[in-house]
Amino acid sequence: MKTFELKYGCNPHQKPARIFMQDGSDLPIQILNGRPGYINFLDALNSFQLVREVRKTLNMPSATSFKHVSPTSAAVGLPLSDTLKKACFVDDMPGLDDSPLACAYARARGTDRMSSFGDWVALSDVCDAMTARLIKREVSDGIIAPGYTDEALEILKQKRKGGYNIVQIDPDYVPAATELKQVYGITFEQGRNDISLDESLLTNIVTKEKDLPEAAKRDLILSLITLKYTQSNSVCFAVDGQAIGVGAGQQSRVHCTRLAGSKADTWHLRQHEKVLALPFKEGLGRPDRDNVIDGYINGNEEDVCADGNWQKYFSRQPEPLTQEEKRAYLDQVDGVSLGSDAFFPFSDNIERARKSGVRYVAEPGGSIRDDAVIECCDKYHMTLAFTGTRLFHH
Repeated sequence: MKTFELKYGCNPHQKPARIFMQDGSDLPIQILNGRPGYINFLDALNSFQLVREVRKTLNMPSATSFKHVSPTSAAVGLPLSDTLKKACFVDDMPGLDDSPLACAYARARGTDRMSSFGDWVALSDVCDAMTARLIKREVSDGIIAPGYTDEALEILKQKRKGGYNIVQIDPDYVPAATELKQVYGITFEQGRNDISLDESLLTNIVTKEKDLPEAAKRDLILSLITLKYTQSNSVCFAVDGQAIGVGAGQQSRVHCTRLAGSKADTWHLRQHEKVLALPFKEGLGRPDRDNVIDGYINGNEEDVCADGNWQKYFSRQPEPLTQEEKRAYLDQVDGVSLGSDAFFPFSDNIERARKSGVRYVAEPGGSIRDDAVIECCDKYHMTLAFTGTRLFHH
């Protein structure tokens, strides 16, 4: 297939639209089901690069959940604890631990479930039946993977009344060394961002604290690869082989850190005993549960515990999760890693990060206020590595 006609571009009025290879060669993809759109393919091709790179660098199966050309999370295939399985709504799936790929997907989809509503999924490995069963029951636009077992393909084809978008990509495809982009009729050309992000970037530790455990190295690399495919400015919190908070596309870096930190806090608090014990009404849908949990934790537009509200969601009125209880729970969190796609210009980013349990940081360095950032890290006995590598993505 040399070209694929799209229904429309970014918006319905943007026609005609298509994808094709500039050199006239065949596209490196097969559309096995559905009819993916313009934004679907932007998500698919960015997200597959992410999981492919994580797989190559960390040598573990990887999955990511993408929305509007940025990841909500990314993860590797580590087993989930019983608590995390419950928080991610996968505690009812016997045999989950037997599929590292399914574990990676459960983590990635379970991180920021509200942002992942209607996502695009990317898998580093051939999709197996267990992973397909997890995907089948979530609201999702489509998936890209290097292959699918026969059983997995049949399961996925049942989604969206048979219209679920399923794309297979050639795992051996290598794009050209230069890439082109048009803006307002003007063509931009640049070398592809093919820099390797590995442990060699973490050797320039500039803080008094030099400790950097293997798990932290893994999490920092995962966060940096995630940022490589996230709309800038961006920062990423990661722990236990999982990106737990992505702050994307903000003009101010501290706003990225606040956004990502709040997402990381919500992920941690989803595992609070009060949240895990919420008495949901029978038949309440998964997306509704996501919204209610977010409201219960963050006290959003609706007080879900108030009279007249709780009856819509719960079989009995739950006790609120107080600010004191949330702070006490989060104060126990430690060992979180934080990556940034560019330098931290002020130490306020570190102050905010520490409130979410950050212990290890990787950023390019190069700010005129690097000394203030290092001093703040030293104050909290944090380990900071200057990578010397900026990762802007637009």
